[in-house]
Amino acid sequence: MRPALDFNTLKVFIAVVEKESFVGASKVLEMPTSNVSRCISQLEGKLNLQLIERSTRHMKLTQAGHLLYSRAKPLLEALEQTETELTQRQMQLRGPLRLCIPNEIGPALLGSAIADFACQYPDLEISCVTNLSGLESLRDDLDLAIIVSRGQMDDSDYIARHLLTIPCTIVAAPSVIQRYGTPTNIRQLEALPCITTVSALKGAPWQFVNAKGGFETVKVNGHYRVNSGEMAGRAALAGVGFAILSKQGCEPYISDGRLIEVEFEQSVAPLQLFALYSNRRYLPTKTRALIDFIQQELSKLP
Repeated sequence: MRPALDFNTLKVFIAVVEKESFVGASKVLEMPTSNVSRCISQLEGKLNLQLIERSTRHMKLTQAGHLLYSRAKPLLEALEQTETELTQRQMQLRGPLRLCIPNEIGPALLGSAIADFACQYPDLEISCVTNLSGLESLRDDLDLAIIVSRGQMDDSDYIARHLLTIPCTIVAAPSVIQRYGTPTNIRQLEALPCITTVSALKGAPWQFVNAKGGFETVKVNGHYRVNSGEMAGRAALAGVGFAILSKQGCEPYISDGRLIEVEFEQSVAPLQLFALYSNRRYLPTKTRALIDFIQQELSKLP
């Protein structure tokens, strides 16, 4: 089988023809003259044809050289044009951008940032859905998924970029503390009424950070399950049981005495906000720009 022609070699050949010298081609291509000469010799050897008649004073195309130049020139121009169009399309902030954010916490944290981004880049067609599917949402032909995680993230084929850490704490209403007492060890939570999740955070056990920085899990007595931080907070205020809540979100209730903060030797593992996407190398500029914009806006939070 005859070996295929190499586009880079053809590019060198066309430069030699148009500059009418090996030296001129080497300057345009920014490569040594010896490499240019070697490329032409290898091309002629591959075709088993002389393409350029060389002498000490001039060079001249053979009939085969003219044919190759006339056919290869438009092909390489079309290839370069296609490359330019693809690169521009990759870099332009236009066209569809599909993302998923967690419901409840997503609109509260990200709603304004995504809206401001849309105003800044009106040529984008942004589609944003809210759910708790996390990794699964990327399989629905989305460009980006913002997820909430606590503790060790599961291994996956996706790239995860950290956006925000949300400190959390365990709280309970005074009536709960009066009835069950204040636990002093995280294992006591296994026998106490706790407000947990149905499927948010995969319904995982409560996680704590030990002195070594590792995670400890406790399968608490989850007799009341919700998929909403707001619902969990309402249940905690009503005296349903112990709850893990955002520290900032429940500070007003701790201050006025409607909730009591319960502290342990191990701190509660914080919630982590991540941006997930499928490939770092070919991440479109519009997706990267949105992630950067969101991270910049989140960095302004108190």
